[in-house]
Amino acid sequence: MAFDGITIANIKKELKETLLGGRIYKIAQPENDELLLTIKNNSGQYRLLLSADASLPVVYLTQSNKPSPMTAPGFCMLLRKHLQNARITAILQPGLERAIHLHLEHLNELGDVCQKKLIVEIMGKHSNIIFCDDKDQIIDSIKHISGIVSSVREVLPGRPYFLPQTQEKSDPLAYAKSGSDTAPLTYEDFQSQMLSKPMPLYKALYTSYTGLSPIMAQEICFRAGVDADLPAKALAESADGSLKSVCDALSALMTQVAEGHFSPVIVYDGRTPLEFAALPLTLYGDKELRSFDSISDVLEHYYAERGVVTRIRQKSADLRRIVQTALERNVKKYDLQIRQMKDTEKRDKYKVYGELINAYGYGVAPDAKSMEALNYYTDETVTIPLDNTLTPQENAQKYFDKYGKMKRTYEALSELTVQVKEEIEHLESILAALDIALHEEDLVQIREELIESGYIRRKGGGKKAKITSKPFHYISSDGFHIYVGKNNFQNDELTFKFANGGDWWFHAKQIPGSHVILKTEGSEVPDRAFEEAARLAAYYSKGRDQDKVEIDYIQKKHVKKPAGAKPGFVVYYTNYSMAIDSDISNLTELS
Repeated sequence: MAFDGITIANIKKELKETLLGGRIYKIAQPENDELLLTIKNNSGQYRLLLSADASLPVVYLTQSNKPSPMTAPGFCMLLRKHLQNARITAILQPGLERAIHLHLEHLNELGDVCQKKLIVEIMGKHSNIIFCDDKDQIIDSIKHISGIVSSVREVLPGRPYFLPQTQEKSDPLAYAKSGSDTAPLTYEDFQSQMLSKPMPLYKALYTSYTGLSPIMAQEICFRAGVDADLPAKALAESADGSLKSVCDALSALMTQVAEGHFSPVIVYDGRTPLEFAALPLTLYGDKELRSFDSISDVLEHYYAERGVVTRIRQKSADLRRIVQTALERNVKKYDLQIRQMKDTEKRDKYKVYGELINAYGYGVAPDAKSMEALNYYTDETVTIPLDNTLTPQENAQKYFDKYGKMKRTYEALSELTVQVKEEIEHLESILAALDIALHEEDLVQIREELIESGYIRRKGGGKKAKITSKPFHYISSDGFHIYVGKNNFQNDELTFKFANGGDWWFHAKQIPGSHVILKTEGSEVPDRAFEEAARLAAYYSKGRDQDKVEIDYIQKKHVKKPAGAKPGFVVYYTNYSMAIDSDISNLTELS
């Protein structure tokens, strides 16, 4: 997550364009470490969310409102006393630090104009919202930090405010070709900084300059065309000027920031938001980059979507643990059965031994421990071990008994291994369904499948849960409707109740995944629609991360479900196949 100084610079620019000159209309503190300011100006009304939460510190404009506690906390009451109807006169960011200063002008009880500052520091667990007077004395803060907690800086009423400098870092904006108030730094300065740190180049970058996150440091290296994990010394000694190209990439990036040329994006790994940034992240060339009009939209979307993913992961943890435990148990059982079946491979040899003893054993000495005989099945002479305490007929019967026992074991295991293998495939398909679940109602149907399969008991003998989850619904570039099952119950429903015989059915070959139905409505289907349906089958399968996934496709009328088969299990005998990627970014999902 790149909530770095560059992101803060983008937020500052957006707030200046939107809020500067506006007046604070409402102040609320919905959470212990969070403020929600309602600001009015000539262009409308806006809500500004300021959060100093240690796990999720943010600053952005939002459309959403939040309920406030019945009794406002003390910090909120103090701000209301001083800042109700205060005007925002300036919005600043010191250098490329992760802090925003709101300069505010208000009238005191006597009607005199006063100046105050509301400072938001976005610094991970050290984040804070600090209220200061015009002389940078702290009036109060949303978190009080005493000298016992921090030896670097106290954040308490009456203490002077200053930005802590815990590391010796330079301002990278000094490399900007324009827009910087400081004297521009040179390549010699950059080289000196990098060579002083014997570590990977990207790490040397973000530990040397303020406002750079590890991701943005890697982006700079990527734009320069160098390996971010190489040390600066190796690049400085190369003849192609690799280190100079990194300095140039840093300079170009800082020029973009100084001139306010931001392009906020979210990087998606499939449906999951992976990263966000105020500038395009070109190092994620194989991922989907979705552009947004504002950094506030990026932050609101990112955290909302990440919240959904995290929440579903948490809610599915119990189901995932049940499935994983059952899967591990069945895999162990299957491995043991396969080893036992391997041991039965010599059963036919014992049958032949018994037959050969009966055929040639009349000439064996009474105390012989072995005998040689011609195997009339292979025309080879074999040596047969004998128990010298038994007669030839008893030795033959002993081998026949071994053969019979092994044959019975083989026949029993042949059925059991098929059953256990089907159970493993069923459990793997449930794990795949858990991976693509997006909402709680999706988990309800998976839980119901586990109950019906005997892995979970229905509480109190209650009724079957109400199912509201629906399959994914996409429309192809040519207007064909494509449906994707989210779990095995939906797969069966789509394939055997929803689809017509002439519709096309898609599934990843020998990989757990969703059934995909391409509705034809009696029309001829173009190649592009086949490819897009196949991409959906690849994306909603365990092979999603592979470069190519082999997809089987066939008309639905040729897909059969064996009697008594597990949910989602089908058979088909003649099909087409294609190898395709799992990029579905060009497909439109319908609600």
